[in-house]
Amino acid sequence: MYTASVSPDRHYHLQSEEANRRLDALLEQLRVPESSWPFYADMLTTVLKMYEDGAGVADLKIANATFKEIRYGFKVFAPWRNVPKVTVFGSARTPRDHPISEQAHAFGKRITGTGWMVMTGAGGGVMSSAQEGAGAERSFGLNIRLPFEQEANPWIAADPKLISFKYFFTRKLFLVREAHAMVFLPGGFGTADEAFEALTLVQTGKSPVLPLVMLDEPGGTYWKSFQEFIQREMVGRGMVSPNDPGLFRIADDVERAAAEIEGFYRLYHSQRYVRDSLVIRLRRPLSSSAVDELNARFKDILLAPADQAPGPLPAEGDEFPDLPRLVLPFNRTDFARLRLLLDFVNES
Repeated sequence: MYTASVSPDRHYHLQSEEANRRLDALLEQLRVPESSWPFYADMLTTVLKMYEDGAGVADLKIANATFKEIRYGFKVFAPWRNVPKVTVFGSARTPRDHPISEQAHAFGKRITGTGWMVMTGAGGGVMSSAQEGAGAERSFGLNIRLPFEQEANPWIAADPKLISFKYFFTRKLFLVREAHAMVFLPGGFGTADEAFEALTLVQTGKSPVLPLVMLDEPGGTYWKSFQEFIQREMVGRGMVSPNDPGLFRIADDVERAAAEIEGFYRLYHSQRYVRDSLVIRLRRPLSSSAVDELNARFKDILLAPADQAPGPLPAEGDEFPDLPRLVLPFNRTDFARLRLLLDFVNES
């Protein structure tokens, strides 16, 4: 069994050597696997160091509630980790008979019909409508405890896939982390906050590139106005790249929104970084001519020519062993151009 304290770079750095020894003994007693030992050791060390730091009760309450919410969220999502999920955002105040709510309902029903699951903030309005369309069996609800307005909608209220959060930031973690796509319908400050945060995470590479679809009512102007603002004030003032508006797509038709999401995963499967390369897992390999065209068309964001591999790179272990790889020496800068590259891959 690997023991953290025998390796200087894994020493816990607690003030008490006795605490270090007891921590080793505890992990040994629990038979913690070698691969995860350092992470459990670090987490337990952080807790003990809060004691050494003299953390106040208010700080401990925040840390305790945060860790509990994250732990429980991991547990709830674990059985469905490999099922594709789309997060639907929108106003809690939109009446059920409004065209926007009708869009949410139709989208929830449409996307779950092809094997996807729907996640919402579990509230009323757009969230409730999307959940109703999806059905509880194909839904997750991530509720936020507020002194007003937000109770879990009846479509998810009694389901074990409902999680109630105290903090917005832990709730957002799961709404983003577990999503394979995100759909935004018109809403208030919260929806705008979620839309800009999703765009920021993808723009900066803190979240993988994935479909971000702004879905409006038929003929609606909400997201067109949003796009005009970004183009005029952000791109126009040089505050974002001219390519960055390409990180999201606008639709006022449910079928188009669903097709945008499904089309993104036509050939693309998933991604991860291996050393200096972005490894794209594909459902089938590209032709050599397609790779040549990709290298020519996107050389501005590649540090060297892209190549293919028939299966996992050594650092990937046994992750998705049957999927071929596209290995991109990506510059990790222009993620909007990367989105276009992935569109090219899917169209190939």
